[in-house]
Amino acid sequence: MDEILFHLAFPVQDLAAAKTFYVDGLGCHLGRASSKALTLALGGHQIIAHLDSVTQPSQKGIYPRHFGLLFRSEADWQALADRAQARGLQFYQQPRCRFPGSPLEHLTFFLEDPSGNLLEFKHYRHESAIFGEEQIAQVGDTVDVD
Repeated sequence: MDEILFHLAFPVQDLAAAKTFYVDGLGCHLGRASSKALTLALGGHQIIAHLDSVTQPSQKGIYPRHFGLLFRSEADWQALADRAQARGLQFYQQPRCRFPGSPLEHLTFFLEDPSGNLLEFKHYRHESAIFGEEQIAQVGDTVDVD
């Protein structure tokens, strides 16, 4: 099977601010752009920022809605965390380790774009946690962490 790419469309209230955050801040490649949308490459996947005049309700905490990338390399994860810090991007949660000492242990940080969309970037210490570890019923935090 040929390589499959992921596609995600999401709302933004200001295309210029979204472009600054995603292109200048995160380093996304800008593809097509119009007065209503931006096509961006995030980790080799296609994300589309669609202009939406309706302000999305703020969610309290990281659930239920966020998107992002999983890094196989801790060095690449750290490089993005460092870039986000250097570019002054808005951290919703600072870089930290979740579930230390467990098979689900991973490094994570959350960013908030100018429209309030949350993005998570993580690196699992044990690759088996990405799609495996079925014997562990836990998915995410048991209590939402702001």
